[in-house]
Amino acid sequence: MSERANSKLKLLYLMRLLDELTDEENTITLPQMIEKLNGYGIRAERKSIYDDLNTLRHFGMDIASKKTRTHNYFLRSRRFELAELKLLVDAVQCSKFITRKKAAALIKKLQGLTSKAQAKKLGRQVYVFSRVKTMNESVCHNVDKIHEAIRSDRQIRFKHHRYAGGNVRCSRQAETHCVSPYLLSWHDENYYLVANNGRNCGLAHFRVDRMAGIALTDTPRRPLLDHLDPARYCERAFGAFTCGNEPVKVVFDNALAGDVIDKFGRDVQMYAVDDGHFAASLNVQASPVFLAWLFRFGDRAKIESPADAAEKMKALAAGVLAQYE
Repeated sequence: MSERANSKLKLLYLMRLLDELTDEENTITLPQMIEKLNGYGIRAERKSIYDDLNTLRHFGMDIASKKTRTHNYFLRSRRFELAELKLLVDAVQCSKFITRKKAAALIKKLQGLTSKAQAKKLGRQVYVFSRVKTMNESVCHNVDKIHEAIRSDRQIRFKHHRYAGGNVRCSRQAETHCVSPYLLSWHDENYYLVANNGRNCGLAHFRVDRMAGIALTDTPRRPLLDHLDPARYCERAFGAFTCGNEPVKVVFDNALAGDVIDKFGRDVQMYAVDDGHFAASLNVQASPVFLAWLFRFGDRAKIESPADAAEKMKALAAGVLAQYE
């Protein structure tokens, strides 16, 4: 190997050694660097290593040293901190739409963003109660193709699966869909495509993990009509609460304050009613979605006004009771 080629490779292997083997808790000395480089067939001397370290610092690598009996070098900072990588690993493990196989592959790639010693700390398992992983390995590719279709203003063709009697099969009503994609929505840990399927003037949504064989067509997307708003559609279809003309006043048990804030934010109007209850003025419509959310609290939540909202809740409760009579 020529001296010039040796010098170039030495710099690259030195960068790899610092990246893979060092962090604040794991350092490397100059003799260890020379030994490791020799293992790669790279000749190295102490003076040239000093020069290379300065070159890498000038390049932007945050190489620091600790002085004990020897000088110990390590990569002090990286693009991602260990705590940030742990957060990303947890998010991947908890994501319902990412299959176990894909999750393992993604976590392995995340481990490559830190030292080998710290990477072992990322191989942890987050336990999420009653979490079911999707079986569709192509979700990531599906999302990518949909984004590509939206960017290029083209329609897509695909098959949509459904569950029937415990088995997965293609929907008879629409074995093959050809739609104009407008946006992707994330709801209840699932991706949904919001699109126009050409059968009516409205919008429809499809579970991305149940889509198969997505192909971009050469047909331009249908333009959105003035009265169509995909974001508004998501509110109605996926259970978001739309604003009402008159605030709905609800009296809650004090223990439900966290639930109300989680749903409506810290700016929601809340005030004490007595030692055990508070009232909240909620700017929502008394829709079935809102009533169902409130119904889950049973006798710990009661609509005070307006009267028609309270009547809707009575009708909902009566309908449920009738099921058991």
